[in-house]
Amino acid sequence: MAQSNASARVDSPGSFLSPMASRIRRLLPFLDWPRFTPETVRADLVAGITVALVAVPQSLAYAQLAGVPPQYGLYASVVPAILGALLGSSLVLATGPVAMTSLLTAASVGALVPAGTDQFYAYVTLLALLSGLFQLGFGVARAGLLLSLVSHPVLMGFINAAALIIAMAQLPGLLGISVRQSEHLLADTWSVLTRMDTLHAWSLGFGLSAIAMFLAFRKFAPRLPGVLITVAVLIGVSEFSGFAAHGGRIVGSIPAGLPGMGVPALEWSAITALLPAAFVIALISFMEAMSSSKSIAIKTRVRWDENQELVGQGIAKIAAAFCQSMPVSGSFSRSALNLAAGARTGLSSLVTAACVLLTLLFFTPLLYHLPKPVLAAVIMLAVFSLLDLDAFRRSWRASREDGVAATATFVATLAFAPNIQNGILTGIIVSLAAYVYGRMRPRIEARTVPGEREANDTRAGDTSATQAQIATLRFDAALYFANVSFFEETVRALERGNPDLRYIVIIANGINQVDASGVEMLRNLTLHLEQSGITLVLSDVKPQVRDVAERTGLLAVLGPENIYPTAAMAIEDLRRR
Repeated sequence: MAQSNASARVDSPGSFLSPMASRIRRLLPFLDWPRFTPETVRADLVAGITVALVAVPQSLAYAQLAGVPPQYGLYASVVPAILGALLGSSLVLATGPVAMTSLLTAASVGALVPAGTDQFYAYVTLLALLSGLFQLGFGVARAGLLLSLVSHPVLMGFINAAALIIAMAQLPGLLGISVRQSEHLLADTWSVLTRMDTLHAWSLGFGLSAIAMFLAFRKFAPRLPGVLITVAVLIGVSEFSGFAAHGGRIVGSIPAGLPGMGVPALEWSAITALLPAAFVIALISFMEAMSSSKSIAIKTRVRWDENQELVGQGIAKIAAAFCQSMPVSGSFSRSALNLAAGARTGLSSLVTAACVLLTLLFFTPLLYHLPKPVLAAVIMLAVFSLLDLDAFRRSWRASREDGVAATATFVATLAFAPNIQNGILTGIIVSLAAYVYGRMRPRIEARTVPGEREANDTRAGDTSATQAQIATLRFDAALYFANVSFFEETVRALERGNPDLRYIVIIANGINQVDASGVEMLRNLTLHLEQSGITLVLSDVKPQVRDVAERTGLLAVLGPENIYPTAAMAIEDLRRR
């Protein structure tokens, strides 16, 4: 009977299809979108069109920031955006070109080949492929949680510095000043500021007008598509005023039609040179997408999966490479707009992509007279929203290590610009070093009992001499190879500073782990203190630590009579001794 029941369960179509259906839905998250209703479809249509009104000018601007032709930005907002929506876990995340990824692209590729060349454009698409493969690999390996371990102070230090770098990089376009780019962005910016006598008044006028109009729409008519209206108005002014004839730089002709499909040129030398930059782009773009997805999940109360988002964003980047485009990412600003406009499902992103596609097919001639200073203004206004200088104050208040990591990342990113990938790597190294150093010298409280003078939060060599016979020491960290020397030196300093000391009570409720180095140190320290007439006592020992002490024979060296449930009981008994 049992066999027949088991056989029935195995042969049941439902039991076979259920795991397969679950696997298919995991691979194709759009199958789990909420059921479409007239209300949700209407909401997604409105949100998709609203985001498209911002996506078109932003795509052109970010293509300029990445150093590629304007159509690359539009291409990046079609197929990659569709795949990002279909294969990602967040329902409202808008995928496409973004400022941070565009800047990293220009800096990374520009360090290898001259900007504006066919080889430069080929390397950009190759970079999209490599960074996409990194993200796809991380997602398949379920490594999303590991990538999120990059500390928030490092990320904020990098984002603030990158926002300033992006703004500084737009100054030549905004002012109409031609400068020859060098390997140091700060030097290039200084060169621009010292050549203000050569600025192009028409370019400055268009740039400042764009900024003024953007801010006016943001303050007085935030519901209107201010970016699109500003761009449309200034295109008309540019055409009728003869901006190009007066020496102004315009977008010019944009090829109409769909992007050509093709395999990126694979050169081994280029691949090896671009791998570090591809890793950094994969890391930073995921951080940006992750922050957007987390914010959306909190507001919509819909869960998201960081590993699935890595897969979706990775495939979107790979698709960008095959569409002759640039690396993409989840856009924080467009995602926020998508959510605010009432988007319910990923259908809104599909509508946005369709609108951009229509622009590519029919409306590119209307963009011919778009002034490049206006695009510079679009970029500057977008990145200023990324600035959060108060993050440094919060980091320093949280801990000195966090403050150092945030500041070091910020300074290194500015110093290395335009090679800003070195800035984030510096920040990661400093953050890890600060973490290790903090674990090597954890917080210790040493007190004498009784005694009128107490040493609080002591460090090695910073204890006060008293006539006390009992001292307590609280150690708030795991006792392992990296900090055993610090622990031992603190105990020895306590011994040297208190010649009448007879007992040292280690309050061990903060010690949740002891490794072999810690065991050996406690064994040797116990024997050393015995020679000086001092007994080492432990209280509040956690079960896992006691188990290690028993297995290694440390408990026998300490003596079971010197292990107490609480510090109060230990002190009371030792006073009687």
